[in-house]
This record gives sequence, structure tokens and C-alpha cells, in this order.
Amino acid sequence: MTAPSRAALAAARPVRLAVLDLLGLGLLGIRTRKVRAALSALGIAIGIATIVVVTGIPASSQAQLMRELSGLGTDLLQVTAAPDQQPPAQLPEQAAGMVQRIGPVTRVGAVANTHTLVRRSDRTDPEDGSGLTVLASRLDLLPAVGAHLHQGQWLTPVTARFPAVVLGSVAATRLGVTGVDGGEGPGQQVMIGDRWFTVVGILSAVPLFPEIDRSVLVGWPAAQTELGFDGRPTTLYVRSDEAAVEQVRAVLPATVNPAQPADVRVSRPSEALAAKRATESTYSSLLLALAAVALLVGGIGVANTMVVSVLERRTEIGLRRALGATRGQIRSQFLTESVALAVLGGITGTFLGGCATIGYAAYHHWPLVLPLSATMAGLGGALLVGVVAGVYPSMRAAGLPPTEALAGS
Repeated sequence: MTAPSRAALAAARPVRLAVLDLLGLGLLGIRTRKVRAALSALGIAIGIATIVVVTGIPASSQAQLMRELSGLGTDLLQVTAAPDQQPPAQLPEQAAGMVQRIGPVTRVGAVANTHTLVRRSDRTDPEDGSGLTVLASRLDLLPAVGAHLHQGQWLTPVTARFPAVVLGSVAATRLGVTGVDGGEGPGQQVMIGDRWFTVVGILSAVPLFPEIDRSVLVGWPAAQTELGFDGRPTTLYVRSDEAAVEQVRAVLPATVNPAQPADVRVSRPSEALAAKRATESTYSSLLLALAAVALLVGGIGVANTMVVSVLERRTEIGLRRALGATRGQIRSQFLTESVALAVLGGITGTFLGGCATIGYAAYHHWPLVLPLSATMAGLGGALLVGVVAGVYPSMRAAGLPPTEALAGS
């Protein structure tokens, strides 16, 4: 073969398009047909926005419901001595410390009935305790029972050793104590037994444990020195990892009292725990179903848009083929355009869906939850459908001879 023949063959060999050239060629249709491109991207955007909204809003609602159910004590167990035992059963002094060693346990609070009466003053009937209970309390009680202070302060390692009390909300009302500010004096006081105790705090209502509302809480050391308390707790409040509540409940009796586990009673997990787990399962199924429907609708819209777009441009395909463009270049051009449209629509849809979800969650004061996995799955699925829907018709058009492509326009 002569040198001129080799040169002619090299000149006839198809030119490989550079990445930037291919990108510019693929975006040509978007730049020249802006309205059509915007409408095509809008179809993708609506599908993606639908996925984000129908997953984000239920997920935010679920998070709020889970928060409310968790507030009902789904991770909380109550330990007491078995009633009606002869002689009366008692919990060991070291019970709280032993329970704290259980791996999944996160908090342990303890109280003990001191079997003393509280009065507003020394002029009140010594036998009238106003239906209130005087409890010795450990310092970690508040987080264990989910209680909060309404006024004043909680017991500290210092005040727990002195005659100081914190009143439950009902106890404060019955004793006529409206505040803890004593001005220049020692503050308001109540009488427990024959000793005066200074009120240092008042609790807000504790919905889970109304018995705390009717209690007068004294520091553990002060109850021992001032009220003759023997140091044995009567009730333990145990919080654990929610997933391990049943396992913790099973080992509590033997942990609290290894010698007499039958003397220990442990409350059943809150019925809200079962409701929470059922709700989680229901919401998970609902989210999957909604996401699948939204993705299907969005995919159909993308496919229809890309098929119509390619069919309308068969004249352009035939002309480019007549001017020497290869089938691979035709396919690459439309693949690039379909990917660009899908990305543009996906980003727009994710932004619109995220804004709608944020606004709705903020309006209802819900925690914001945007499931990343569902959003990425929807975006990836719509992108894949858009690419397939754009490539397939372009492959058929690229396979036609230029004359047939031009004649079919």
C-alpha cells in the first residue's frame, strides 16, 4: 500500500471526541432549546421532589412520634421489694450500685420511704401528714425519672448532708409553699418529724411518676442522720438501652438481691415500647411504598420526555450522520444530554423537596429528618431511567442510514 493510501485511510478514521467537546455537544440541545430542556428537567424534578417530600415528611412525623413515645418511659423499669412477704422483704443497701454495673443500664435512681410525717409548721396536727411521703433520695434521681426543677435547685453533695428538702409539685401546693426565695431570712421551711428542713427547690410535675409529685425529697445522708433512715432503698428507677429493656428486666432480680431474687419485683416495660416498635415497622413499610410509587411516577415521566425529545430530533441525527458523525458519537451526544437533564432535574427536585419538607416540619415543630438513603436512591433511580430512556431511542436513530433518518423527519 502506498504512502498516499495510508494518509487517506488515516484521514478517514473517525475522530475521538474529547471530554469537553463531548460535553459541549451534549449540552448543545439544552442551550438551543431552553424551554424544552426546562420542561424536561421539570418532569425529573417533580419526581425527585415527590420522593423527598413523601419520605421526608413522614420521617419527620415519625421522629416526633418516637420522641413522644420515648417520653412515656419506653426505656424505664421500676424495681421494688416484693409485697406481702413475711417478714417484709427489703432491698439491699448496695442495690443501686449493683444495678449500675449491668452493661445496657444507663441511669439508676433510688428513693426510700423514711416513714415520717411532714407538716407545714409545728402548730399543725402531728398526725396530719397531708397525704405526703417523705423520701430519702439519691442525687441522680431527676434524670432517672425525667423530672425537672420548677424553682430553686436540686440537692447537691453538700445540701444532701443538711436539713434541706425538695418538694414535689403536689407537695408544695399542699404545704402552701409557693417559692424558695427567703429574702434575707433562711427561706421557707417545713417540719419533718420534730426537725425543721429548709425548702431549696420545687419540682415540676412528673407525668410518669405521680408519687414523686406527692413527695418531700431529703438527701440520702441527711435522712440517715436526721430521720433515722437505715440506708435501704425501697424503689429503684432503672433506665437502659431501649433495645435491651427485656434482657435487663430478666437479670434485675438476681442482680439486686442475689440471695433472694424472689423478693424483688420489676415492673413490665411500658406498653408504649410495644407501640413504638410497631409504629417504627409501620412507618418503615409506608416509606418504602411511597418512595417506590414516587420513583415509578417520576421514571415514567422521564422516559416519556426523553423518548419524545429523541424522536423529535431525528432530522438532526440524520444530518449529523450524513456529515460523517459515527454511531458512537450520536449515542454519546444523547447520553450526555440525557445525563445533564437528569442531573439538572435531580438537583432541582432535591432542593424543592427539601425546602418543602423543612417548611412543613418547622410549621408543625417537628424534628427535621431528610432520609439520605431514600433521596439518593430516588435520584439514582430517576437518573438511570432517564439515561436508559434517552439512549435507547438514540441507538435506534443512530442505526438508521442518514437518508432514512432524514426522510422520516
